[in-house]
Amino acid sequence: MTPLKLAFMGTPDFACPALDALISAGHQIAAVYSQPPRPAGRGQHDQPSPVQHLAEHHGLELRTPARLRSESEQAAFQALGLDAAVVVAYGLILPKPILEAPRLGCLNIHASILPRWRGAAPIQRAILAGDEETGISIMQMDEGLDTGGILTQERIEIEREDTAATLHDRLSLLGARLILEALEGLAAGRLEARPQPAEGVTYAAKLERTEARIHWQETAPLLHRRLRAFTPWPGLWFEAKGERLRVIEARPLLVTTAAAPGTVLPSNLATALSVACGEGTVLSLEQLQRPGKKPVGAADFLRGFPLDAGMVLP
Repeated sequence: MTPLKLAFMGTPDFACPALDALISAGHQIAAVYSQPPRPAGRGQHDQPSPVQHLAEHHGLELRTPARLRSESEQAAFQALGLDAAVVVAYGLILPKPILEAPRLGCLNIHASILPRWRGAAPIQRAILAGDEETGISIMQMDEGLDTGGILTQERIEIEREDTAATLHDRLSLLGARLILEALEGLAAGRLEARPQPAEGVTYAAKLERTEARIHWQETAPLLHRRLRAFTPWPGLWFEAKGERLRVIEARPLLVTTAAAPGTVLPSNLATALSVACGEGTVLSLEQLQRPGKKPVGAADFLRGFPLDAGMVLP
């Protein structure tokens, strides 16, 4: 296809494969927009985003405005004379003058099959809800929250052991492939955006740190999904003996118990740490981490931090 003049707007790792794909396909990247460097790490020093690192590696023009609502920022964007803008997890709202500036509009790579899981955390919410599949939607952006017309979609299965991290990586590669197909079809006049269905709308709320605490009244399958959805962040933890203990690996067992939720269950295996959960279900905690220490298997954990059978965790 004829190379297009594009702006790329993205911030996290998820966006990087798409930028790489656009460059490899020969498109002209007139400017890369990313969120400004943010304080991170122990020293809280400003850290450039992954997209900024990639843009600088390729010698692309980089812009990191804190917002896009000023007339000067909008005029600078319009002056690029773009065919299209590709937006991937950028994190800033695009005002109407930005949306309307490119000849072919602004195209968003969204990690769900819209209209399911509009919003900030579609990968994690899909796993948490127990969805069997998800995918990528390439959307023609409008002023709503992920409400624009769909140019193309592709579904993938959510595998039983998928975490947010593994699903993130597969979807980012799928998005990189689909955006090339969407741009080619749109530029050639073969592809038109179709309105999203009115039925099936759900919202993927932003993840909160408070969601990481285990409530043993939830069932073991739900806690397992929560762990998968919150890996790598915000994780899953519980308290015992005054310490906050992070669960790294766990699995629901095919047994039931009459014990109260949170009860540490007896086991014939020294390597096992099983806890009663809601509705009589049982969760086996297989790798854990104490504050300031490395993750270890249940056997090593229990040798250094015994949790006796019958103990009820808060």
